[in-house]
Amino acid sequence: MAATRSMSSLAFSLLVLLLFVCTAHAQLRPNFYSSTCPNLHRIVQNAMRTAVRNDRRLPASMIRLFFHDCFVNGCDASVLLADTATFTGEQNAFPNRNSIRGMNVVETIKSAVEAACNATVSCADILALATRDGVVLSGGPSWTVPLGRRDARTASQNAANSNLPGPSSSLSALISSFANQGLNLRDLVALSGAHTFGVARCATFRSRIYNDANIEPVFARSTQANCPQSGGDTNLSPLDISTPRAFDNAYYRNLLSRRGLLHSDQELFNNGSADSIVRSYAASSFVFFRDFAAAMVKMGNISPLTGSNGEIRRVCSRVN
Repeated sequence: MAATRSMSSLAFSLLVLLLFVCTAHAQLRPNFYSSTCPNLHRIVQNAMRTAVRNDRRLPASMIRLFFHDCFVNGCDASVLLADTATFTGEQNAFPNRNSIRGMNVVETIKSAVEAACNATVSCADILALATRDGVVLSGGPSWTVPLGRRDARTASQNAANSNLPGPSSSLSALISSFANQGLNLRDLVALSGAHTFGVARCATFRSRIYNDANIEPVFARSTQANCPQSGGDTNLSPLDISTPRAFDNAYYRNLLSRRGLLHSDQELFNNGSADSIVRSYAASSFVFFRDFAAAMVKMGNISPLTGSNGEIRRVCSRVN
C-alpha cells in the first residue's frame, strides 16, 4: 500500500510538472492572430516573396537576425532597435556590427501588417514568420510558428557581446553557449545547418584558411584567393561552396570533406561528440530538415515576452 501511494504521489507530481511546462509554452500558439489579424500569414509570405526576388541573400540574413535576437534575452525583437542619442541597442555589438542585415525588410513587412491590423502583431512574431518563409522560399522545410510574442522596450549590447558564439568558437564553447539557451547538441548541429546558404566576411574565417590543419588544402587555397592574409576584411565567401543559395544538406557533406568555411563550422566534425549527428544529416536531407524545423521552434520559444509584458511596437526600430 505504501509503495502504491508513493507511486501515485510520483505520478501526480510528474503530471503537475508536465502541466506547468505545457502552460509555459502554451502562451505561444499558432492561431494567436486568427481573429485579430487573419491575413497575417499571407501578408508576410507575399512580402518575403518580393524581398527574396530582389535579394537572394535575404533568407540567410533573416535566420541570422532571428538567431541573434533569440540568443540575447529571448526572442523579443530587441535586435531590431536602432541606436539613438539616448538609447544603446544591440546592432553595434561586436557580433552584429556591419554583419546583421534584413532589418529594413522586417520594417517593410511591419508597415504592411500595420495597415491591415493596427497595433496588433509584434515585430518579434513578424521576424519569426519571415525567417520561416525565407527558408521555405530557398527550398528548405516549413514548420508551424507559435505566435504571441511581444516586443522588448530594452536591449543589451553587453548581452549580445557575451551570449553570441563567434566564428572561432570551439565545440565545447558552442555546446555551452547553446546549453545556456536550453538547446542541446542536436539542436546546435541542426541550427548550424543554416550555414547551408549565405556568406561570411574574410575577417571571420582568415585564421582558419591560413592556420587550421583540419582543412582540405584545395579548398583552403581557393578561398585564400578572395581573402588575403592582410586586407580585404569585408570580402565575402559562401558558407557552402556547393550550393550557396539553396537550403539543403550540402553544408554537412562539406564538413565531411573538411570544407567548412568557419572554424566553428568544422568543429562540428573534428573527432568530437557531434560527428555522428553530422554524418546523419549529410546522409539524409529528410532527417536534417526534420530536426532543423524542430530546433527552430525550440529556439523561437526562448524567453518570449507574453501577456502584458513588453509592447506591440508600431515601428520595429524604436519603442513606442
